Amino acid sequence: MFKLANWLLVAGLLGGVSAQALAQAKYQGIGRPATKAEVIAWDIDVRPDFKGLPKGSGDTARGMEIWEGRCASCHGTFGESNEVFTPIVGGTTAEDIKTGRVASLTSEKQPQRTTLMKVATVSTLWDYIYRAMPWNAPRTLTVDDTYAVLAYILALGEIVPQDFTLSDKNIAEVQARMPNRNGMTKAHGMWNEGGKPDVKATACMTNCAAHVSIGSFLPDYARNAHENLALQNRPYGPYRGVDTTRPPLARMPGKGAELIKVSAAESITPEGLFKKHNCQTCHAPASRAIGPAISEVAAKYKGKADAMAVLQKKVIVGGAGVWGAVPMPPHAHVPAGDVEVMVRWMLTGK
Repeated sequence: MFKLANWLLVAGLLGGVSAQALAQAKYQGIGRPATKAEVIAWDIDVRPDFKGLPKGSGDTARGMEIWEGRCASCHGTFGESNEVFTPIVGGTTAEDIKTGRVASLTSEKQPQRTTLMKVATVSTLWDYIYRAMPWNAPRTLTVDDTYAVLAYILALGEIVPQDFTLSDKNIAEVQARMPNRNGMTKAHGMWNEGGKPDVKATACMTNCAAHVSIGSFLPDYARNAHENLALQNRPYGPYRGVDTTRPPLARMPGKGAELIKVSAAESITPEGLFKKHNCQTCHAPASRAIGPAISEVAAKYKGKADAMAVLQKKVIVGGAGVWGAVPMPPHAHVPAGDVEVMVRWMLTGK
C-alpha cells in the first residue's frame, strides 16, 4: 500500500503540486521555518559591494575612545604593535591611495606586512571587526561602535581625515581610497576543474556518496596553497586556525571540539562565570596556558590586603608585562559583580 507521501508524489506529478507542499506533507511536524529575527541574527556577513552592511555611523573621536579601552592593549595606541599581532597601520603612502596598489608590498625595505597594506576592501575590515573583535569578547561591539573603530583605524592610516565620521552612506567613497583596492586577484581558486578555477562548474549529480562525513574537504593541492593557516590565525583565544600542513582529520575530536554550553544554573557559580566569560581560554587551574594558572595567581597575591582590588581593576582595564609578553585584554563589558566573584574564587577557591 502506498504511503501518504507516495500518493502526494503521484498527485504532484499529475496535478502540479509544488515541491514545497510535497516536502511539508512528507516531513509534517518536523522543524519550522526560521523567523525573520533568526535569519537576521545569522545573516551578518558584509560583502565587497556592501550588501549586508547595517545602517549606522561612528566618528573618529568615539573610535579612539573605544580603541584605547578595548583594542590598544593588543594592537598598540596607534595600531603599530607587533609584539602580539601583526601591525594594522603602516607601510602605505598617499601615492598608494591614488593608485590603489601598495608599492611597499614588492619592496624589501618594508619589514612587515600590515593590515592596511594587504586588505583590498574596507567591507572586510568592517565585517571582521564586527564579528570577531575584541578577540576575548567577539560580537560585543555595536554597529555604531564598529563604524567608529574602523573610522579611527582609517584615520591612523591617513585614508580619511582625523575628524571623520564613517557611515553606511559614505563607506563606498572610502573604498575608493583604500591603498590596496586594486591588489585583489581573481586569477586563482582553491578548487579547480581541468586546471582552471572552479567558479562556473556544473554540479555533479551522479555517483554521489552514500554517506558524507564532516571534516576538512580541501584537496591535497589546496590544503597548503596559502601556507599554513594555523600560523596566520591567532594562536590563542576562543578561535584558532587549522594546521594545513597535516593531513585532514579522519574524524572530529571528542569533547574538545564541542562548543562550551553554560546552563543557567552553572552560570551562577564561579566556575560557570569563568567559562561564560571565556576566562578558561587563557587561565587553566594548575598549569600555565596563555596566561598564568589560577594557582599561580593565588600564590602571587596570597596575603596581600589589596589583592581583590588590584586584580578586579586588572580584569576590567587590562594590563601587560606582569606574566610575560601576552597582554591581558580589558574586560569592561563583564559586569563588576561577576568580576568580583571570579577574582575571589581565583584567590580563595570559594
